[in-house]
Amino acid sequence: MRARTMTLAALTALLPLAAAAQVPQSFRVISPIFGQLVAFAMPSNFEAVFENTKGGHYIREAVLKGETPERWTQMITVTGEKGMTLTPGSSPQIFAGTIAGGFKSACPDSFAARPFGVLKFGRFEGFGAVIGCGRIDTGPTRHSETALLITLKGATDYYTIQWAERGPESDEPPVNDDRWQKRLQDLSPIDLCPIVAGEAAPYPSCVNKS
Repeated sequence: MRARTMTLAALTALLPLAAAAQVPQSFRVISPIFGQLVAFAMPSNFEAVFENTKGGHYIREAVLKGETPERWTQMITVTGEKGMTLTPGSSPQIFAGTIAGGFKSACPDSFAARPFGVLKFGRFEGFGAVIGCGRIDTGPTRHSETALLITLKGATDYYTIQWAERGPESDEPPVNDDRWQKRLQDLSPIDLCPIVAGEAAPYPSCVNKS
């Protein structure tokens, strides 16, 4: 079935305005990742705990303050795949499907997914979905793990932003919960900006882009 296209404005308009008041204050994160600047809103109760670039793969993980990369209840992960736009047949939806397949292989009996469809971030195309495992054994104890997954096709590279949450094990992860749409709103605006030669943080050319 063909994925439907939805702008972020249309998606977030469905959310109760009252819920926005409950969100911790956010700060704009702008990071040069391979060929572009990746910008989004990070809730202020998260802090980065791990970052690594290996070959053409970049990853950065942030968890709730006081938690660790090994023991966490929520994690926001940013990744980059260098030069992936040159891969024949690639698309944000196919990339999301590959990541979802990794989840499913870890929990074939309790996997669930809910697509949001095609999303637009300025002139760049993305895809959104919620994927999860009802029962998974990684980590200190068996638990559920569900994630909002956003894939973005940049000028030369692919990027993902994922907001994952662990909870009690269950027969099916809570992929239909309204909080995932709310978290997409919390991360917005999400932008890909050009890297300007000689420009350093806080990257003023991208700060006010929306």
